[in-house]
Amino acid sequence: MFVPWTVKYKPKTLAEVVGNQEAKDKVLKWVHEWDKKPPKKRALFVHGPPGTGKTVLAEALASDLGMELVQSNASNYRTAEAVQRFAGTASHYTTLFGKRRLILFDELDGVTGTADRGGLRVITDVVKTTGSPIILTANNAYDPRFSTLRQYCLLVEFKKLARTDMEAFLKKICSTEDIEAEADALKLVAERASGDLRSAVNDLQALAQGKQRLTYSDVSWLSSRDRKEAIFKVLGDIFYARTAVDAKRAMDASDVDPDMLFEWIYENVPHQVKDPKELAVTMEMVAEADLYRGRIGATQNWSLMRYLVDFMTAGVAASWSHMTQGWVPFRFPSRIMSMSFSRAQRAMLSAVGLKVGKRCHMSSGQAAKDVVPYLRIIFQADEAAKDGLSKWFDFDEDMVNFLSTKSGPQ
Repeated sequence: MFVPWTVKYKPKTLAEVVGNQEAKDKVLKWVHEWDKKPPKKRALFVHGPPGTGKTVLAEALASDLGMELVQSNASNYRTAEAVQRFAGTASHYTTLFGKRRLILFDELDGVTGTADRGGLRVITDVVKTTGSPIILTANNAYDPRFSTLRQYCLLVEFKKLARTDMEAFLKKICSTEDIEAEADALKLVAERASGDLRSAVNDLQALAQGKQRLTYSDVSWLSSRDRKEAIFKVLGDIFYARTAVDAKRAMDASDVDPDMLFEWIYENVPHQVKDPKELAVTMEMVAEADLYRGRIGATQNWSLMRYLVDFMTAGVAASWSHMTQGWVPFRFPSRIMSMSFSRAQRAMLSAVGLKVGKRCHMSSGQAAKDVVPYLRIIFQADEAAKDGLSKWFDFDEDMVNFLSTKSGPQ
């Protein structure tokens, strides 16, 4: 069963939360003040860039202190009534067995529009009088919407994670997964994530899962990705944009190559949009974008680019309700994944093609394309046939291993 590594390696204790030690110390000091009486600021407002550990901080803290975590996100407290149902009672009473509660209002950035103003007002009222610790998270605590709420909260900033801290965490994952990773490869993955550990772990899983070794050449394409922001954030800003202007602005801000962005969107639409009717409409927007992409390629009429961009950004964002069950990680497009096929593997494929071509009286290129894929299937399924074919083609040990492994292109 596929398990995202962001879930599999989620910190279970506060000590396992990567980086931001000063902020974690501040959080611990605040929560221990509750042992005597509620502190002056009864809520923490944890803010900072995505992927820095804001949410897992609350989860790990509750685990360390044996507290019941009562958790919700912005989609569940858009109105005053919803907030009151969620936290109004929970904030003033302990659990049935006397455990203390820790209440988490997660992703406050998602609270938008006139329908949400009542929700923010009640959150502020709950924070003023709560009998249980409350943690709120957002990327930007200084948004004008939160001006009143901030007055009653202790602000704790989570900063972008240091590259060295991220490298150490990625190295730990590789060790657990029995993957031998080159230091330069992990360094590049960490650098390109720009302080977002969740993005780095997603990158690492997409590039390394199923492999025994991760080399710099496997990840070198990351260094040439044309983006100013992490691609996962760009996708999130497009898929979950509130307006067409916001969706188009997300692409402009990222400076991602349109063809590359199209591949990412095409790959991820079926995983993000769950409702069949909405999926059909959203895929129609992607199909329209692809039509214009083809026309641009055939005619070199770059004036059509605006239609490609409109359909794959604003069209996608406007075609579904943005409702999904839990957090669904974005996935690498298969076309981009093929770019991690290393030079060493290509050289091995060429060498195998030469051997096969000589025996089968065809070019090495044709052998690599038409025969090697079937040899891989045979080598991975039939041990006896593998031995016989290896002798007939005069494959060496490296060639046999290349054909026997399930990683790499088929």
